[in-house]
Amino acid sequence: MAKFIMVGENIHCISPKIKAAMDAHDPGPILERAEKQLAAGATYLDFNIGPARKQSKGLMAWGIKLLQEKFDNVPIALDTADIAEIEDGIKVYNRSKGKPIVNSADAGDRRKYIDVAAANDAIVFALCSKEGVPSDNEERQVYCMEMLEHGMSLGMDAQNDMWFDPLFLVIKGMQDKQKDVLNFIRWLSEQGFQSTGGLSNVSNGMPNEVRPQVNSIMIAMAINCGLTSAIVNPCEVQLNHAIKTADIIMDNNLFMDSFLEV
Repeated sequence: MAKFIMVGENIHCISPKIKAAMDAHDPGPILERAEKQLAAGATYLDFNIGPARKQSKGLMAWGIKLLQEKFDNVPIALDTADIAEIEDGIKVYNRSKGKPIVNSADAGDRRKYIDVAAANDAIVFALCSKEGVPSDNEERQVYCMEMLEHGMSLGMDAQNDMWFDPLFLVIKGMQDKQKDVLNFIRWLSEQGFQSTGGLSNVSNGMPNEVRPQVNSIMIAMAINCGLTSAIVNPCEVQLNHAIKTADIIMDNNLFMDSFLEV
């Protein structure tokens, strides 16, 4: 089994500092966050410019060129509600270190993101949802199969080009749904599918002092169920150490006494 893939989540327009940098095309704050995430072990960087806005025209392509030229063609997840920006970004993308990721599709209105990924030989994150939170794992499976069939009809590879997202749910208020998520990850693994998801969702609304504890335990349990990647903050030390330790225990990485530093 391959090592767990961390997709660094910290370059996003929700951050006031990063949004200001994106609006001004200021490379400084963006490169700083990218460098820290890569040093912490991120494989992909998620570049999230958010919804379509007039001032975002050309922003995705600018960001991809900025990051790949500075960091030896680091692979990028293109994250935006503006499909035109995704298409423009893919045009300038260097694939030498990995395919671009289109983040993200679902089985509803965002199914067209699968079309974009297929047309551009990209990976797609496929959220197993259509409208809101799936009621159970049977519903997740239905949406998964719908997206899989659509992607395969467009020539996508089921095991490599579609990474399925079970939809990580907030524990605070949805505690009873957490085992469903883990069981669905196990089902995806049994089918031979790649999986991913926004891990930090699970601790939303919790006190800051407990979030790293919750995130790190959840990711370890999810990796044990077969999760192959996640969108995370790799600079969160406790989470980072949990991922690296889980990779050792799952025999995805070779043990050395300094494995936490690698």
